[in-house]
Amino acid sequence: MSVGSPELLVETEGAAEEGLETAGAEIAARSPRELVWRRFRADRVAVVSLGFIVVLILIAIFAPLVVKLVGAPGPYTPDNNAVNQFGLPAGPSRHATWPFEVLLVGAILAMLSRLVPIPPVRRYGAAVIMAIAGVTAIVMAIIIWPSANHIFGVDLNHLDVFSRVLYGARTSLEVALVATGISLVIGVVLGMVAGYFRGGVDMAISRVIDVLLAFPILLLALGIGAACTIGVGGQPSQGCLGGLLKPGLPVVIAVIAFVNWTYIARIVRGQVLSLREREFIDASRSLGASNRRIIFREILPNLWAPILVYATLIIPTNVLFEAALSYLGVGVRYPTASWGKMLSDASGGNLGIGTVWWLMLFPGAALLLTVLAFNLLGDGLQDALNPRASRT
Repeated sequence: MSVGSPELLVETEGAAEEGLETAGAEIAARSPRELVWRRFRADRVAVVSLGFIVVLILIAIFAPLVVKLVGAPGPYTPDNNAVNQFGLPAGPSRHATWPFEVLLVGAILAMLSRLVPIPPVRRYGAAVIMAIAGVTAIVMAIIIWPSANHIFGVDLNHLDVFSRVLYGARTSLEVALVATGISLVIGVVLGMVAGYFRGGVDMAISRVIDVLLAFPILLLALGIGAACTIGVGGQPSQGCLGGLLKPGLPVVIAVIAFVNWTYIARIVRGQVLSLREREFIDASRSLGASNRRIIFREILPNLWAPILVYATLIIPTNVLFEAALSYLGVGVRYPTASWGKMLSDASGGNLGIGTVWWLMLFPGAALLLTVLAFNLLGDGLQDALNPRASRT
């Protein structure tokens, strides 16, 4: 039942309709990419993770320049004079870790600021605290690091740990990104072919996937890596496939790509089985489109969301894969810097971890933060691309 004059009712209804039209126009004006970005930007953890990954990639690219700017020796230049009074490898330089301690304290205070019952502090406190901590850390690094001989100390071979951690980021990201790219290409193509054609093609590809998934992945990777790296009788191998895959990074990339394409192929196959029954696919067939055009022009653009999410989630897995293979001695070879190899050398020496703790701390922290950042980024992208699934 309405109450009020007719003029007031007409004016109110008109304003309501105008508001609905304005809201509808505002929503319609946003593209799907803009909506995804708005949802992703609202996830602060994912945004911070993305920033960390960008900084890590820049550090990996410009690792030689960073090493030169801080005055650290290169990752392959031993310093036999870097020993302490007991003749052991020298640890981190005095005060060299202060910038990292400032960042850690800033992160803790930023999280605690969210608990303060004052709205301005809760809204802007974390950003202000992290900005102050970041500027302070940079200033301290500029002042302290150039005068430090070895920022993170040296390893058992008297090589600079700081330089090797930075170059290890380059190795880990190179292996992870290239192996992920190869896995995605193989898995997406075979998954689309199996899901679209079905029948005998689907059965053949699916049975290959089932066989590969039946193997323990790590043991399979260890076997292939050992065969291509160690060789017969413990002698150095010349590689696999007639020397096409040389020991080191090529073998690690090939092994990781070989064991990981099956997961994305199974995911893509399930998506294609659903998409091929949609009306727009029937319309393309009725217009005379070829199977190749339908697969790559009609179906593939509708798969970019799950492919992107899966890629961000499989990259940290590949980082750990590379570290595990290097740790077990069938991955990256010395003296190439690798976080997994550095952890292996730290745990395999005669000295205890408590004595040379920096050998385990810094590469382990770099590995932990990298994997955590990629996982958080993947979760944020999944929520942004599929908000309905995140609510259920």
